[in-house]
Amino acid sequence: MRWLLLLPLFALMASCAHPGGDYEGYMTRSYTVRGQTYHPMDVESALYYGEIGTASWYNESKFFGLIRGTTSLGEKVMPWHNIAAHKTLPLPCVVKVTNMENGKSVKCRVNDRGPFIGDRIIDLSPRAAKKIDFYDQGLTTVQVEVLSVGDGPYKRKPPRKRFLGIF
Repeated sequence: MRWLLLLPLFALMASCAHPGGDYEGYMTRSYTVRGQTYHPMDVESALYYGEIGTASWYNESKFFGLIRGTTSLGEKVMPWHNIAAHKTLPLPCVVKVTNMENGKSVKCRVNDRGPFIGDRIIDLSPRAAKKIDFYDQGLTTVQVEVLSVGDGPYKRKPPRKRFLGIF
């Protein structure tokens, strides 16, 4: 019976580890949602990606984080992860998201697809939305910049600072 008291500790320790999936390389295959087909960009294009647009936040974890949601990469989601969803970036990648209204930034791991509502360019986890102070509003204008694409031996970074008129 004593081991039951340790269950919350084990759950917390497991959820703090980096979320892992069953993929290798980059996820760039086309997919269809609500009748629309999306064609993710190739890795080279993604390394130079930058955009300004509307961000929202979403929550894939359920029941206060005790039941984990799953991303497009098969990774488990907890509400305290700094993660994001994007329609066309290769998965996984790391982006810097800057709130244009207050200048606050957060690094997020893009490991899911979306948002599929209106002209939104990125969905952030609740924690990431709180870090750049738009959680209560629900939407804000952000600048998104790719910092790296891939994990482990597949990880690639942009060759140099860019700002080639993309923003």
